[in-house]
Amino acid sequence: MKTFYCFLLSFSLLWNFATAQDIKLGLKGGANLYDATGTAFKDGFNFGYQLGVFLELMATKKYGIQPEVLFSESALRPGNNFNDLYSGQTVTGLTKIKLQYLNIPVLFNYKPIPFLTLQLGPQFGILMSQTQSFKDNAIDAFKKGDLSVVGGAQLNILKFRLYGRYAVGTKNLNVQNKETWKSQQIQLGIGVTL
Repeated sequence: MKTFYCFLLSFSLLWNFATAQDIKLGLKGGANLYDATGTAFKDGFNFGYQLGVFLELMATKKYGIQPEVLFSESALRPGNNFNDLYSGQTVTGLTKIKLQYLNIPVLFNYKPIPFLTLQLGPQFGILMSQTQSFKDNAIDAFKKGDLSVVGGAQLNILKFRLYGRYAVGTKNLNVQNKETWKSQQIQLGIGVTL
């Protein structure tokens, strides 16, 4: 009987979004301030960027979902302990680590008032590339995927979307497992619906 109720609930949700009241496609871009926990990196957020597309699917005037596909470039600065963690491997002279991700957030949207949207949901990240010097030195330090929890707010002004979000990683990104690295991001930007 539980299976039937789960099926009925899933079907109902899918039907609501399939017959959504309001569907909007848009483009967005902005800043991606990135940091990772661990002594291997210097404390503080580092500037990067993000570009992508989003789809607003509002089932009602107040509730909906917003899937996105974003290309983001993030940066980290190695700390004093970075070379100690990778002893025997030549990483001297490395001042910045660049990570390029394909991020796919799927956010639940709640609009308490028409010009404000509160957002919460998961973000799946796929590591597309990392600093070339890592590859040159045979270090594959970062896992190929990340899972984050995202929360934030968006202002809706005509066709424009001004947003601010905070994302915190739930997975250890360190392949070597010598210490735990978890991501943190502050995403700020603007979008426009087409």
